[in-house]
Amino acid sequence: MTDKPSTENKMDPEEFSAILSKITEKSQRLVQDFVSRQQNADVISMDDAMHMSGMFQQLATRIMSNPMQLAQAQINFWQDYMNLVNQATLRFWGHETTPVREPAKGDKRFRHEAWEENPLFDFIKQSYLLAADYIHSSVRNAEGLDDKTARKVDFFTRQFIDALSPTNFLATNPEVLERTMETGGANLLRGLEKMLEDLEAGGGKLRIRMTDHSAFEVGKNLAVSPGKVVYQTDLMQLLQYAPATEQVYKRPLLFVPPWINKYYILDLQQENSLIKYMVEQGHTVFVVSWKNPTREYADKTFVDYMKEGPLAALDAVEQATGERDVNCVGYCLGGTLMGATLAYMAEKGDDRIKSITYFTAMLDFHLPGELENFIDDEQLKMLEKRMDSQGYLEGGAMGSTMSALRANDLIWSFFINNYLKGEEPFPFDLLYWNQDCTNMPAKMHTFYLRNMYQENRLKDPGGIEIDGVPIDLSKVEIPACFVSAQEDHIAPWRTVYRGVHLHSGPVKFILGGSGHIAGIINPPHKNKYWFWTSTKTPKDPEQWLKQAKQTEGSWWPEWNRWLVRRAGAKMPARQPGDGKLRPLMDAPGSYVKEKA
Repeated sequence: MTDKPSTENKMDPEEFSAILSKITEKSQRLVQDFVSRQQNADVISMDDAMHMSGMFQQLATRIMSNPMQLAQAQINFWQDYMNLVNQATLRFWGHETTPVREPAKGDKRFRHEAWEENPLFDFIKQSYLLAADYIHSSVRNAEGLDDKTARKVDFFTRQFIDALSPTNFLATNPEVLERTMETGGANLLRGLEKMLEDLEAGGGKLRIRMTDHSAFEVGKNLAVSPGKVVYQTDLMQLLQYAPATEQVYKRPLLFVPPWINKYYILDLQQENSLIKYMVEQGHTVFVVSWKNPTREYADKTFVDYMKEGPLAALDAVEQATGERDVNCVGYCLGGTLMGATLAYMAEKGDDRIKSITYFTAMLDFHLPGELENFIDDEQLKMLEKRMDSQGYLEGGAMGSTMSALRANDLIWSFFINNYLKGEEPFPFDLLYWNQDCTNMPAKMHTFYLRNMYQENRLKDPGGIEIDGVPIDLSKVEIPACFVSAQEDHIAPWRTVYRGVHLHSGPVKFILGGSGHIAGIINPPHKNKYWFWTSTKTPKDPEQWLKQAKQTEGSWWPEWNRWLVRRAGAKMPARQPGDGKLRPLMDAPGSYVKEKA
């Protein structure tokens, strides 16, 4: 830490007075809004608290049922703690010591040099890590909990421990203390102003800004690949992109993204746009852009999304290009929708889709990752009650849930930066997209959560009926390519891999590096990460990985080579509007600009 405070960043009295006036005004308005909301509040939050309380009461009972194990854990803790005190004492006297606890590799919270160099902060850090280890081990070693409850308790325990990190508090964060000394406390005042702004923007709920929203605009510096909206339904607009080559492959390529996010993750900026890349490879690219639903869409169902989404898009692609046969891509939930759609089409004898690629998409929801912690019967009933009252699940709620899966990176790091250090978040296109949320219609979302996540019925022949038709994934016989990401915490790759054995046609599996988003949006020119491929697909994913070949860089060219073999001969490039569909507006269209 610096020995002498700097006056460089201190605010003058006039600026101080202006910020204080804004804070006072916002605080009064927020308090009034809060009181008004509480007068009309329902009991959903109370139900949630009771559910959580009951779960941890069950944990406490299980822990106390084995007092010897608990006593031994406490003895081990105190032995380690006394060792830490002894080591800290030696450090204070200037002796070299060996740490009792060190942060895990990749833990970014303790990067400031004071956590190592200052004996006091080193002691605080190690005390926290020691206590965290003790709590974690006590929870994980509790006997008698079923596997699902044990995973839930472990997840929410980690949330609690992460929240109590010393980095999240002014008095125990050396970087924040240093910043406070430099600015004379101006950082804290600015941070309070930012917190009140985020509370106001979130309607009383804290929506932490992850990026500088003023730095981006959809259609201006995001989602700018040239194209046209050539068709639309109540639920989607269909975008056709302008060609970048004189010759294109005969068979068009249709992307179906998830309905819980906006499509432009595929077209962020020109340097990382998968859409731009595929157009440049000679494909005629179409993309579904989903509607951001409001209360009026409460009764829209899974069937509606299928018929007004991919099935309507297939009809439109044929009108736009004259081509009946199409290659399709389903991303995340869009892939789950496409799996069900393909099984439905197989029952109907509809063979227009000639190949399917799944990006981080689950068809079998066995061990679906940490999202399962939010999807048990009690929580679903509470969620359904909430959706029934407003007709949809607001996009921000789903975004908060996703952020909680990586709380240190997606919540607490921004809490520290914005509110304790008083700084603006860094402009980052991916995080802008991440907070540009979409709502989910009540009936559609309930069907998806119940049938896929909770009951895992899609994988079973006849497990789900679509528009009165029992579907069977094994009747899908077209070539399929599954793309997953090694560190995906939303759709774990081992779970995605289970889908490989649900279709009957030839299959390819590609495992990329990084996570759910960065593992997919990985353009070749950056030469980042790596990917694995294999000609064999054994039942066991670990066996697949053991014999797979690792290649450095992006998997995009590997996938494109697979796709080209199924794309047909070359022909003169098609422009949007060349066929029977007249363009309605320029890409990216209007649906994508609607805010939750």
